[in-house]
Amino acid sequence: MKTIISPSILAADFTNLISDISVIEDVNDLWLHLDVMDGHFVPNLTFGIPIIKQLKKKTKLPLDVHLMVTNPEFHMEELKDVGIENITYHFEIETDHMELISKYRSHYNSIGLSIKPKTKAQDLDLELLKKLDLVLVMSVEPGFGGQSFMPNALDKIEYLNKVRKENNLSFKIQVDGGINKETGTKCRNKGADNMVAGSYIFGKEKDQYKTQIETLR
Repeated sequence: MKTIISPSILAADFTNLISDISVIEDVNDLWLHLDVMDGHFVPNLTFGIPIIKQLKKKTKLPLDVHLMVTNPEFHMEELKDVGIENITYHFEIETDHMELISKYRSHYNSIGLSIKPKTKAQDLDLELLKKLDLVLVMSVEPGFGGQSFMPNALDKIEYLNKVRKENNLSFKIQVDGGINKETGTKCRNKGADNMVAGSYIFGKEKDQYKTQIETLR
């Protein structure tokens, strides 16, 4: 299976969002990455549940929702019948992760946990990893676009890939932040199989979107 690429719509032109998305509508192994920020867990505020529901009606691409919010359960509840491919929330949130994931297991094809740059991959214990479909390694501080890739993400990816292989687990390793051809290659070599990219794709002219995506594979 090819590496899944998840273009982040935060880097797209929101005044022509559907037009931007339509260019990549027919690309295989592609998720559409939606960064939901609440102004509390992270300083910035983006978009919420109504926009996600409208997007679902406008695109056939699988939706990959990254919740950077203090109340992930509310969002998971509100989106449980929308048909989201993957929903990820942050490990740093104080909640019973095993209970929350179990509660919504049947409503989502994939549930993931994200870790910030200062959070150790080792903090995700084996029993929790067995519950997950995806681990998102943030290679920048969440909440802002256009940051530079933090190399310590590579060690986390390598560790998670090792644990995955040793325990015959199947969770995807996603990486988000500062992804381009160079950093993407480094992440793939360490075991990442799902990469989020924003400006590297949507920062180009429309006729270059697909080419940029393929360079990340």
